[in-house]
Amino acid sequence: MSSELQLLDQWIPEQMEPGTLFLLENDQALGDPKDPFVAVLACPGCGMLGLITRVQFAGLQSMICGSDNCSLEYYLRGDEIEFRKPH
Repeated sequence: MSSELQLLDQWIPEQMEPGTLFLLENDQALGDPKDPFVAVLACPGCGMLGLITRVQFAGLQSMICGSDNCSLEYYLRGDEIEFRKPH
């Protein structure tokens, strides 16, 4: 199962709906220098905002929502959000 990723051009948190991505400027300064934060992504399930790393942005590592009410796990695959399949 997947859904389309939405891009936001300007940082307006109120416009971040589930599945919206905002690319950070000067991303090298945030987080671990080996895998810095490069974007903010609103969880495609509940809309909670979370920072994502370069590895996650490349689709090499999954993301898990940090909300108390949602534990959705997903990957980025180009312009799509791919939900992790249950085992």
